[in-house]
Amino acid sequence: MEYVRVYNFSAGPAMLPGEVLESAREELTDWRDSGMSVMEVSHRGKDFVECAADAEATMRRVMGVPDDYRVLLLQGGATGQFAAVPMNLTSAGDTVSYVNTGQWSKKAISEARRYVTVEVVADEQASGYTTVPDPDRITAAGSGYLHYTPNETIGGVEFGYVPDAGDAPLVADMSSTMLSRPIDVSRFGVIYAGAQKNMGPAGLCVVIVRDDLLGRARNETPSVFDWKKMAASDSMLNTPPTFGVYLLGKILHWVDDNGGLQAMGERNRQKAAALYHEIDSNPFYSNPVAHDARSWMNVPFVLADAALDSAFLAGAAERGLTNLKGHRSVGGMRASIYNAMPLEGVQALIDHMRGFAHQNG
Repeated sequence: MEYVRVYNFSAGPAMLPGEVLESAREELTDWRDSGMSVMEVSHRGKDFVECAADAEATMRRVMGVPDDYRVLLLQGGATGQFAAVPMNLTSAGDTVSYVNTGQWSKKAISEARRYVTVEVVADEQASGYTTVPDPDRITAAGSGYLHYTPNETIGGVEFGYVPDAGDAPLVADMSSTMLSRPIDVSRFGVIYAGAQKNMGPAGLCVVIVRDDLLGRARNETPSVFDWKKMAASDSMLNTPPTFGVYLLGKILHWVDDNGGLQAMGERNRQKAAALYHEIDSNPFYSNPVAHDARSWMNVPFVLADAALDSAFLAGAAERGLTNLKGHRSVGGMRASIYNAMPLEGVQALIDHMRGFAHQNG
């Protein structure tokens, strides 16, 4: 059957590597000569246990996860961890620190306030969420933990540094940056990320947590959100999202086979640089984010005349460039250029931008 793959600029669920999808398609109805799909086999069976163990081991190797950290493959998405983080790390009455740089930070703060006292130690709302705070504005002295969002998917705002949390555990929602470049896991107490950007389909959440932070969950914490219980059961206290785990393993091997996180980071840097260069050099387009806070993964831009937005999107669709409409809270356009987006896709978008500006500018 013939089909056409487009360049999908969706913020998530996002474009996945074509090679991975082809591999999954080939074995979709007969996985490991079982006569069954991976979605049909028992998660307790030898084959799937090996599959999940390989995904974890490959994650550890690709990301350089230290031995004193657990890798958990959970459900509930990153939003579930908005609640799980305070439930696992605090007691009632504790105070924690959050940095607010956009919509996802706000959601994490709102959820945490149901369980704990939240101090917003740096708030970028006054800039319209187009900046990140200077490092010296962030403090977590006496706090249960410091939470931040390294990349804000909606606003296209990204930290160019890792905050110093002092003695407090540093917690990061890396949903939009996981696997996009090398990171030093040892600088964090907890990293969590929804899979639907760089790691696979929606429904899976990866949590990387340091051993000394396990076993502190409140009594009322649901078992499926209790990191220690999930770690003790190899993330199989309940039936895991088996297809998501399976695809995660394939994507991790794809990353490894294509140069690892060092190569991913260089490719992503080049893609972002090319797109921002076009935006900055063409007066028909603009990006509102401060230059030192621009995301590699999510690039918002607006046209000089918003009345032309629909025509721009229609022309893009004709060229196989999809899901470019910006978030309703920001407007304009947003190009999400995760790992699976090739440089050719970004160049195709740039060509469309140039042609459209020439016709309408």
